[in-house]
Amino acid sequence: MSKNAVDVAMVGIAVGSAGIAGVGFAGPFWGLGFAIGGGIAAGTIALVSQRYGAGEHDGIGQTVRSSTAVVVGLTLPVTAMFWVLAPDLVGLMTSDPRAAELGASYLQVVSLGMPFAALNLIGSRVFIGFNDARTPMILRSAGAVANGLINAALIFGLGMGVVGAAIGTVLSNAVVCSVFATGLVAGRFPGIGEFPVRIDPLGSYVDREFVSQLVEIGTPVMGRNLVWTVAEFPMLAIVGLFGTEVVAAYVIARRIWGLMNTPGWGFGLASSSLVGQELGRDHEETAEAYGFEIVKFAVGVYLLSAAVVFVLSEPIVRAFVDSPTDPAIPVAVSMVSAACIAIVFQGVTGGAAGPLDASGDTRWPFASQAIGTFCVAIPIAYLGATTPLGVWGIYLSFAAETTVPAVLNYYRLATGEWKRVSRSYRPGASPADD
Repeated sequence: MSKNAVDVAMVGIAVGSAGIAGVGFAGPFWGLGFAIGGGIAAGTIALVSQRYGAGEHDGIGQTVRSSTAVVVGLTLPVTAMFWVLAPDLVGLMTSDPRAAELGASYLQVVSLGMPFAALNLIGSRVFIGFNDARTPMILRSAGAVANGLINAALIFGLGMGVVGAAIGTVLSNAVVCSVFATGLVAGRFPGIGEFPVRIDPLGSYVDREFVSQLVEIGTPVMGRNLVWTVAEFPMLAIVGLFGTEVVAAYVIARRIWGLMNTPGWGFGLASSSLVGQELGRDHEETAEAYGFEIVKFAVGVYLLSAAVVFVLSEPIVRAFVDSPTDPAIPVAVSMVSAACIAIVFQGVTGGAAGPLDASGDTRWPFASQAIGTFCVAIPIAYLGATTPLGVWGIYLSFAAETTVPAVLNYYRLATGEWKRVSRSYRPGASPADD
């Protein structure tokens, strides 16, 4: 999230609103890499955490190798497509030639980092699956710092603009990916110590059972991630009806939204790991207790962070632009304020989705996100663009995007049906376990 925010902020300062809009138009395409990687990574953490809880470490190695093979096989064709078709794809989203040109240049280069970004998601989920969230935090935070430094050198030092931002993203993701791979193969990393497991890189990469389970669990999560990625296309087209300045404001607000949403990633992954380990030990009541407690913690943290951002919304927005009189500033401040209210419900959405992901019950969160986004949020935004509702349609779409899946995910968590689903994915499970 911080890499995206840094790209937008530095491009905004160096290039202006057209640059911000261009990066925003490229964002949904770049998001496809994360949708694919995040989907398979959900299967990875479910299988790793359950096998770690059951003490079956051999299965962890096979899960990692199969996850690597699947995610590379899925992202390389996407990278090739964007490299060739970037100008045509971005051009479909805007009639502003300058924004389209900048967005295409950014997308063409940043697409080279998609396989690395997806593999980083796999690597981090592996560590979290065996109770180590500290290592991926250190490695990916170092990558974020490297991204900022490379960006600064290329954007401001060499005047490379959006291309410099894209190169920084690619290089930082590649470095982090290589470190993850080295550490998992060696079973340790200098300054961090020994890891509970070591991955043999020479084993089988295509195991039919593991690949099948990864795809079965990961596909709905991939779909859930794709919901917003796909939804960004019509949303940006709708926001574009208000003009380039409103598009720039919207992109800024979404990046700040992404930063506010980072606790949800942490709580969701913690829930997936802890719940998955308890399910692997057949401790279903403890798994359920973890699920509900983490939802409570998540909501509390979101309330606090949203309050801070709400108070500081104007200076935060101004960090993304160079001119103090940029017309995008007041619109972005209003959007960020609306996002602060809506983001609190994301704590429920993500916290409740964690146990469902850990159990393999991933279809429900996918459906809830699709309903909230396509059936409620986008129609409301369109009403804003075509009726006197105006920009309030965008504010209300933020709320719809989080409240609908929050209600539906929490309902599914409360039913306990996800515990039954998990029995078919636990170590040694057979179809009869259903």
